[in-house]
Amino acid sequence: MQFVALFCTSLLLVLSASPLAQGEDAGAALPHSLGIWKAVVPRTPMKGEFENNDPLGVEAGAKIPADCSLNWIDPDDGRLYCFVSGTSLEYFLDRPQFHLQQARAGWRKLTSP
Repeated sequence: MQFVALFCTSLLLVLSASPLAQGEDAGAALPHSLGIWKAVVPRTPMKGEFENNDPLGVEAGAKIPADCSLNWIDPDDGRLYCFVSGTSLEYFLDRPQFHLQQARAGWRKLTSP
């Protein structure tokens, strides 16, 4: 019971310090209104495979640019892959080698003249 009271008190302290509780614009507190779930965008551009396009998009035949804030490095060959969302990354990680094979085939189709 003491834990619940302590947790609630801590939560109230955090919420009272939030921009909304102080009457500020919530978007002003976040850089570019990206939200709290946006990963940190790298300060220097990263060079990912498929010209920084999401591998699942490439697999489906579409170029979906990613900023590499969400990425994965293949432990087998050290190549970097960039993703547009956490959902895309998680889905990819269920079967990474399968998705890479499909994405490479999709990339050949997308970049062939």
